[in-house]
Amino acid sequence: QVQLVESGGGLVQPGGSLRLSCSASGRIRAIYTMGWYRQAPGKERDLVAVITSGGDTNYLDTVKGRFTISRDNAKNTVVLQMSSLKPEDTAVYYCNADVLMSSFRRDVYWGQGTQVTVSS
Repeated sequence: QVQLVESGGGLVQPGGSLRLSCSASGRIRAIYTMGWYRQAPGKERDLVAVITSGGDTNYLDTVKGRFTISRDNAKNTVVLQMSSLKPEDTAVYYCNADVLMSSFRRDVYWGQGTQVTVSS
């Protein structure tokens, strides 16, 4: 099994910054993509940012230029640095990882979610 543990959420004023971290542990042979999703009340879960093991990134249009995703392959961690936060960024943020555990098993795992609230 694989566990993803997130940290770094909280309450921040509009225009502020937050840093979300996610650490993967367990039976990990390799991790392909790692990413962050978010879900606001009454809305679907949306992809915010994703990064491949080679460092290629992709972002939701509304966060481009404000959020930066990075990862440490040796430590199996992914970080989402968020700046110029807006109230519409308020949501529960979930870490996601596409994990190879053996030659015959590959699964997608999710963290438990961390609340980000942007409000004055």
